[in-house]
Amino acid sequence: MRPLIRLLALSSVLLGSLQPLAAHAWWNEAYSARVKLVLNTSTTGVETKDAATQLPVAVRLHSGNFDFLAAKADGADLRVVAGDDKTPLKFHVERFDGSNELGLLWVVLPTLAPGSDKNTVYVYYGNAAATSEAGQPAASYDPSYAAVLQFGEKGAPPRDHSGSLGAAAVVPVDVNGLLGQAAKLDGQASVDLPASDRLKFATGSALSVSAWVKPATAPATGTLYQQGPLALQIADGKLVARIGSTTLTAPAALTAAWTPVALTVGGGKALLYANGALVAQTDVVLPETTGPVRLGAGFVGLLDEVEVASTVRSAEWLRLAAAAQGAEGKLLAATRETRDQAEAEGGGHNYFGILVKNLTTDAWVVIIILALMFVIAAWVMVSKTLLVGRLDRGNRHFLGRFRDAGDHLLGLDQGAAHGDSSLFRLYQAGLRELRKRNDGQGRPGGDKGLSGASIDAIKASIDADLVRESHKLNSQMVLLTIAISGGPFLGLLGTVVGVMITFAAIAAAGDVNVNAIAPGIAAALLATVAGLGVAIPALFGYNYLAARIKNISADMQIFVDEFVTRVAELHGAR
Repeated sequence: MRPLIRLLALSSVLLGSLQPLAAHAWWNEAYSARVKLVLNTSTTGVETKDAATQLPVAVRLHSGNFDFLAAKADGADLRVVAGDDKTPLKFHVERFDGSNELGLLWVVLPTLAPGSDKNTVYVYYGNAAATSEAGQPAASYDPSYAAVLQFGEKGAPPRDHSGSLGAAAVVPVDVNGLLGQAAKLDGQASVDLPASDRLKFATGSALSVSAWVKPATAPATGTLYQQGPLALQIADGKLVARIGSTTLTAPAALTAAWTPVALTVGGGKALLYANGALVAQTDVVLPETTGPVRLGAGFVGLLDEVEVASTVRSAEWLRLAAAAQGAEGKLLAATRETRDQAEAEGGGHNYFGILVKNLTTDAWVVIIILALMFVIAAWVMVSKTLLVGRLDRGNRHFLGRFRDAGDHLLGLDQGAAHGDSSLFRLYQAGLRELRKRNDGQGRPGGDKGLSGASIDAIKASIDADLVRESHKLNSQMVLLTIAISGGPFLGLLGTVVGVMITFAAIAAAGDVNVNAIAPGIAAALLATVAGLGVAIPALFGYNYLAARIKNISADMQIFVDEFVTRVAELHGAR
């Protein structure tokens, strides 16, 4: 058992070395877990050259990046903290469904640094004593926002999340919209907002309108945004902007997929965007724009995340906003962490901890079984290695005495003990048979010596003990063959089931991007790694032990032949 204990202790040390050397700062010890959001504005993400301010980021929560069992059922313990792990950020929750493990919250980032893959935000949760601090959605937006409609209301008219405006009537919604619910327009109904001081724009002022659209007809038509002399429309499938008597038309038609569209007017220019790219522009001054706002008149399809701002949004800001709200995962990566898995100070990520955290129940079952198999295989390898080592040394020692005995072949069981020698035990088996055939004076076979039949009987008896010794040598080796052949298959089973569960969770969440899939797939592959981790050492150990056992077995066979030959020479019939 001592070698096994030493082996397990060494394994513990190796596993401990995988953990971070120091824990990253934790905003509040009362919270047990967090989601780490990394916004990549470098060349490997959505590259930007200028800092973006007041950027609305949609954070989708699902089983791949959030542990709903650790959070309160209504999401009241959610908190959002800046990358310094000290500064709380304002946010609001559009949807939190613990039973279906889906959530959506909005965070408006005060600033986003350009050219960096270190822009980090944390969403903390896991505090049973916490009360909701999400507050009113309007607190998330600065005064530059004139209206924000997200259509997440249940059985109520859509409302403006940046202020107190509200639509006049309930609008049909599609629960599987871009960001949860989306307005479902049939070409007859529209979303009407009353006139408001927040939606008054003087002549020559700035204005930005953006929205996500998904046409249901081709070619699509309809008015996405209409206020006074300003309109953002779709005509013959193409995006069209009208500012007074000036018209801008995009060269290409919109597709049937979700598309971010935007119009900015200010500084003497009007710019039209689709999919984050500039598609048309002209010189024009914004005329006075006041009065009620109508959304979706004559449009058939889905409409979501309508934003109106009293400033000119830059092309980079619009591109970042589209990436932060859409399903594409180049900008935003979300992974869940516990305190034990937090990034080490200056030490990088604890990737092993991330994999373990994302393991599904079935993968845990497989890995636990494989861990037991590894312990058993390690015990067999260690115990067998010690056994064959003792046998080899004992056999060499006894064989030296045997070959030096000369004619005194029958007295080697006196004096020195050879308890670790299989050859000595075979010798004892032969000696027992010889003494059964003595003449009362210790002479095997009497004066005439041993007959051929007697010698054959002695050899048969020794061969029987040889078989028993071979069985003892090969005992438990089958456990290594089970580990070699069964370990990879068990690991593969855990991986396949884990991948199935991951894809099922992604399908339920409706968030198809590499950042949602990668943690679950990587964790599922850990089961295959565990299977190989059991099989590979067992394979090396089995081959080594099989070679040693084969040599010892050959030595025993040679010894039996040598012993019987010498008995026949010394005590055979003459």
